[in-house]
This record gives sequence, C-alpha cells and structure tokens, in this order.
Amino acid sequence: MSRRIFEDLAKQIESKKKDGLYKDERIIESHQGAEITVGGRKVLNFCANNYLGLSSHPAVLQAAKDTVDSRGFGLSSVRFICGTQDIHKQLEKKVSEFLGTDDTILYAACFDANGGVFDPFLDQECAIIADQLNHASIIDGVRLCKAKRYIYSHIQMGTGEYEFDGRKQLGLEGVLQLEEVRNCKYRMIATDGVFSMNGDLAPLDRICELAEKYDALVMVDDSHASGFVGRTGRGTHEYFGVMDKVDLITTTFGKALGGASGGCTSGRAVLIDWLRQVSRPYLFSNTLAPSVVGATIKVLELLSSSTELRDRLESNQKYFRQRMTAEGFEILPGDHAIVPIMFTKFSPDDAPVAQAFANDMLAEGIYVIGFFYPVVAKGQSRIRVQLSAAHTRDHIDKAIAAFVKVGRKHGVI
Repeated sequence: MSRRIFEDLAKQIESKKKDGLYKDERIIESHQGAEITVGGRKVLNFCANNYLGLSSHPAVLQAAKDTVDSRGFGLSSVRFICGTQDIHKQLEKKVSEFLGTDDTILYAACFDANGGVFDPFLDQECAIIADQLNHASIIDGVRLCKAKRYIYSHIQMGTGEYEFDGRKQLGLEGVLQLEEVRNCKYRMIATDGVFSMNGDLAPLDRICELAEKYDALVMVDDSHASGFVGRTGRGTHEYFGVMDKVDLITTTFGKALGGASGGCTSGRAVLIDWLRQVSRPYLFSNTLAPSVVGATIKVLELLSSSTELRDRLESNQKYFRQRMTAEGFEILPGDHAIVPIMFTKFSPDDAPVAQAFANDMLAEGIYVIGFFYPVVAKGQSRIRVQLSAAHTRDHIDKAIAAFVKVGRKHGVI
C-alpha cells in the first residue's frame, strides 16, 4: 500500500483550508423549497436550481409515488436489455413535444448525456468548436472524443481576438474560418444555453447563422433554461427564435424540471437514433428510475398547460436585480434567475470574503453559497443567487435586507 498519495492529498486539503478554498457541505433536514431546515432552524434558500419550485410540488410528489406503485422502484437493467417501460417512451415523447424536436433519448444524468453526445458523431477528422466557459460535463465529453478541439472566446461571435478572464481567444467565426477547421469532415459547435456561473445566455441566433454559413452542427446544453427561459419556457432556442435550427439539445431533469435526477439529449431523429445504438453512457448505465420518469411527465404536463410559474420567476428575478443594483451591489447584468453578486474589489483576496459573506448570510437566515477558484476564475469570487418561482416578495425583501446588512459589515457596499 502506497502512503505517499495519502500524505500529499492531506497537505493539499490543508492548503485549501488555509487559502479559504475548502468546500464544506451544509446538511439540509427538510424538503427542497423556498424555506428549508438547516442545523435545526428554518432558513430561506436562494441557491437551489429549483427555479420553478417544483421539487416539492404536491402533484409531482404524488406522481412519483403513484409510479413507484405501478411500475416499481427500479428496472435493474440497461435500456436495450429489459430496462425500457412504456413510461420511458412516454417521457421521451413529452420532452420532444415540449422542446419542439423530433426525438429524445434519456440518460441517468445530463453529465452522462454530455459525456455521450460527441464521440458517436465525431472522429479525428472532425472538429468541435466550444465556448471557453462551457460546463465541466461538456468539457469532459469533448475530452472523450477523438475530434480536434477548438475554443472560442466566451459568447464572442466575431473574427478577431477577444480577451476574457486574462486569456485571448478567437471569436466563433474566427475559429470557423481557420483552414484546418474548414477542411474537417464534420464540425460541431458546442455551447451552454445559459452559463451557470454568470447567468448569461449564448447568442443562439448568431450561432445558428454561423453554423449554417460554415456547415456545422449546433449542440446546446440547456440545463439552466429548460422550463422557464423563452416566452413559454421551452429554452434558449425559443428565447432566440431558433427552435428549428438547433440540432442537439441536452438538458437535465434535476433543475427546473422537478429537481431529482436524470437527463436527456433531444434533437433530429437520425442523430437520436444513432445515439441509441452507440452512446456508451446510454448503453452501459441503468435506466432512469420509474419514480423520476413519472414525476417528470407530470412536470411537463404542468408546464405545457400554463406559463404561470415561469412568469412569476421572471418577475422575481427582475425585481431582485433592480433592488440589489439600487443598493450598490456589483452584479453581472442579465435576464436570468441566476444573479451573481461579485467581490472583484477584494481581488486577489476575494475567496475568503465570499466564504465569510455566505456564512454571515446563513446567520441572518438566508442560505447562499460562495463560489471561488477553481469553480470560477481567480479574482471572480461571487455569491450566486438563484431565484425561484416559489419565492414570495416577502422572501426576496428579507434576502435583500440581509445582503445590505452583511454587505456593509464586509465593506462590499
């Protein structure tokens, strides 16, 4: 048994603690919701992906219970052996109808969907062109693929070089114009629809224009958009009016669409059919649990019948942004329920400030989390506030009052 690695890791862990970069896990003792119980006391939760408040919705919970009774707890199999029930096909149809696509394939998680979406289509003669701030699951999926890899500057569509987070990168069209990219057999542009740390949206209208111009596929991870971005909550492809131009959409059932687990890839029929044949995370992972399937079907039925929840969420995030800006906080601009509260004035010692700020907010009854390197770039520490349709105006006002109190204590405002 080698002991050196244990000693080295112990030193690295201690170093993270010393630098204020060590991540603790707070324990929740209740359902997920706008109000949760942490450490025996009720607090307001402003850091969940529970954008529409459906994680504990009575109809969703009942659907999960009913499906356990009718279809069991699990299938003990992958899909192509004996792991496909009628409800799995029903969910795939529901997702396709909701997103406006031809077909859908289910995965155990969106991380798996992203891990299995590139290699089936792209070999060493192909190119993947990816936004530099893509989610870790896209990055890892690209690493598993043999295609040539190119990075473009975050949401920059032009031909020149752009600086972001201290790095210079070509814009998307600049990469697409490279001779080595033009000579590739296939090209795929891969991007988040909404970038989870900033809350900004990929300009899908421009991306789709460039994809058509340079003969490229478009793949979008819409995990932070499905259910509430766009006029009827279909996602960023609806927001930008390109619902018929995105080839592949990956998304999760673990955020707005119920908040449990599971993910999918949805898109053009021939692409989805091919994924069923060769996508390794699909072929070699257990099928999605029946309870999650039944609950997610109910979620999609609720969202297809009314936009009330996404409309309430939009109102909440606009109100919060306006009030926090008026109080003098540095927030990244946007039109999304992710609202980053920045601490750049404290750089390079911003990480401990973010941690201390989050701890003081919890003492005030507001649950938020500080994000810092390596989750975000050095000097870009933040509190990532996430609004929910479950938040009342009183909840939001209490959170703002706490932000002001703690912000003054730490010299943030």
